[in-house]
Amino acid sequence: QVHLVESGGGLVQPGGSLRLSCVASGSIRSISVMGWYRQTPGEQRELVASITDGGTNYTDAVKGRFTISRDSTKKTTYLQMNSLKPEDTAVYYCYAYVLVHIYRTYWGPGTQVTVSS
Repeated sequence: QVHLVESGGGLVQPGGSLRLSCVASGSIRSISVMGWYRQTPGEQRELVASITDGGTNYTDAVKGRFTISRDSTKKTTYLQMNSLKPEDTAVYYCYAYVLVHIYRTYWGPGTQVTVSS
């Protein structure tokens, strides 16, 4: 019923920037949280950033470099990624906590971000 689609990933040199987008669609009554996780091989999925009506949260590794935002529909979120480092290389997954009949967490398929050295 609910689908999330990410875009904006790619290859960038250290110090460069990328902007990720995620759009939610389907039988949505409301979305309370949207955000981004990332995962590299052999590691657990890491929460990067999230946004609610109450504010934003970031992992320490990206504070000051990444900015999460959400449009007025609350169905699209963006992750502006500046001053990228090789250690930012990962698959980035969008997620949303969505009310259809009950609140559930939905995930996008992921988008690859590669910061080459």
